[in-house]
Formats: sequence, C-alpha cells, structure tokens
Amino acid sequence: MTWIESMREAIQYMEENLEEDLKVEDVAKHIFLSPFYFQKAFRLLCGFTVVEYIRNRRLTAAGNDLLTTNKKIIDIAMKYGYDSPDSFTKAFTRFHGATPTAVRKGGQTLKAFAPLKLKFSLEGGSIMDYKIVEKEAFQVIGISKRFHADTSLKEIPAFWAEHCQSGNWKYIYGTYGVCMETNETGQEFEYMIADDYDVNKHLPEEFRVFTIPKHTWVVFPCVGPMPKALQDINAKVFSEWLPNCTDYEIAGGYNIEYYADPKKYEKGLQDEKYYSECWFPIKKR
Repeated sequence: MTWIESMREAIQYMEENLEEDLKVEDVAKHIFLSPFYFQKAFRLLCGFTVVEYIRNRRLTAAGNDLLTTNKKIIDIAMKYGYDSPDSFTKAFTRFHGATPTAVRKGGQTLKAFAPLKLKFSLEGGSIMDYKIVEKEAFQVIGISKRFHADTSLKEIPAFWAEHCQSGNWKYIYGTYGVCMETNETGQEFEYMIADDYDVNKHLPEEFRVFTIPKHTWVVFPCVGPMPKALQDINAKVFSEWLPNCTDYEIAGGYNIEYYADPKKYEKGLQDEKYYSECWFPIKKR
C-alpha cells in the first residue's frame, strides 16, 4: 500500500467506525503503520490530530442525529462514545456553541466538520535533498521527558530551553533530539536530548544511556533557524517525499534530529545558515 493509499484507507476506516470504540492504535494497525508515525503524519498533513478529527466528526454526526431523529440525548451521547450526559453536553456545547437540549428545541445553528478527502496537486516542483544511510546500533546519553502528541510542537522547544537554563548543557551538549515510541497508542512518546555516549566521560547519574538499534535511515539536511526550519522539513517529508516514494516506507519506532554546533554560526540557532538534519528509519516496501 502506498503512502497516499494508506492515508485514504485510514480516513475511510475512521468514517466507517465513528460509532465504535475507535482508538488511534486501531487505525494505525489497520493500515500497518506505527501509531507514533501515523499520529505525526496525520497532524502534519491535516493540521489537527487524529483524536481531534474523530471527536469533531462524531460531534457533527451527533448534531445531525439531534435534528433528524427522536432518539434520547443520552442515547446519542452513548452512540458516539460519551459515557455521561454531562461530558457529552460539555463537548457538544464547546463544538457547536449550543447545548443538545437547545438544539433539540430548534432555532440553533450547528457546525459541520466535513470528512477529509485527500487531494494531491502539482503546484511547482521543489527539490528535497536526502541520503539513505545504513547505520549500526549506537549509544547515546542524555535526559528525556514524555510528551503528548497534541502538544509536543510547543513543549519540546520549551524542554530545550529548560535544559539550557538548568545548566545541563555543560554535560549534554545536545547533538541529537531523539523521539522514541513508548506505547501502542501513539498518543505519547519520549523525547531525549542526547550526545554520543563516551564510556570514558563521567556524567551525573541523572543522565540515561540508550541504545538506538541498527537501522536504514533516510536523512534530510535542513538549513535555517530553529525550530521552524526543522518543523517545516518534517511537514515536507510527509506531504511531498513519502507520497512520491515507491521504494521505501517508514519503519517506525524512532525519529532523530541532528544539530550542528550553534557556536559556529553568527546568530547561533537562529542563523539563516544553521545546519541540522532529520533522520527517519525506513524499510524496503
């Protein structure tokens, strides 16, 4: 299944199972993709998370049921995954701007969140440099923290700032930013600020040594100020490179960022020429 076919199949699967106990990992499993990478790709391509999409589609359908059927509000709430009238009312009101009771009485305007339809168009070619690298297992050492997929884009830069302000950069410079899939849901992942592990270098016990397994990696060079330049290259990987790649698919499990020494640049991390890389594990289709 190609990348485009996988995303289309995922959307269709979600639409067909809105009334079921649908989880991110269920959708990812259906298209044989890592939950971590499915979440990442979906958010970058669509601008919202899988959970937000499912919730908004369910609340749209619930509003339609209120207008077109005589079902009890509690039955509609249960149908779309809400276990109490209060939780349903809060979510419904936040989305539609009116309570279910007010909608049932009539005269209220509802919001509609339409199902996604993937359309890929040619808008002028862009060049993406990349290389395929076979890399043996290697060890890194650093400090890590768990992040939620919904908020990681804002919280990870804050984690780096906290790392520098605490003085930990004296021990761990931050050659790598390592994303590690930690559970089957795809909702959370561990992010590690790390350097190559040197057995002869003695560091405080709070720093953790981690082994990254042998992988084939696709490496994308990135030039520009952080974090926007790296976030932009991530978006292009999932919207441009993967949809057109017929030989490889994402293997899952990890995502590595490599950072050059900011001291070598006049404006440091904000320099227009600052160099970094984004690594994705891949496997042959």
